[in-house]
Amino acid sequence: MLKKTLAALAVTAFATTLATVATGTATADVYYKNCAAARAAGAAPILRGEPGYRPALDRDNDGIACE
Repeated sequence: MLKKTLAALAVTAFATTLATVATGTATADVYYKNCAAARAAGAAPILRGEPGYRPALDRDNDGIACE
């Protein structure tokens, strides 16, 4: 019984680690050349702190890009 419980915990921990790594990698690589590209991807408007936000897309520097 103890071995089954430990095995289940190990599998859960491994799966959680994989999900966290995959999510972190995917969001870090978001880049939109311009606001037209962000709109075409359905991402606009982009708030400061969200994947894909960068100051060049925020003309009035209010924290909302491609509004």
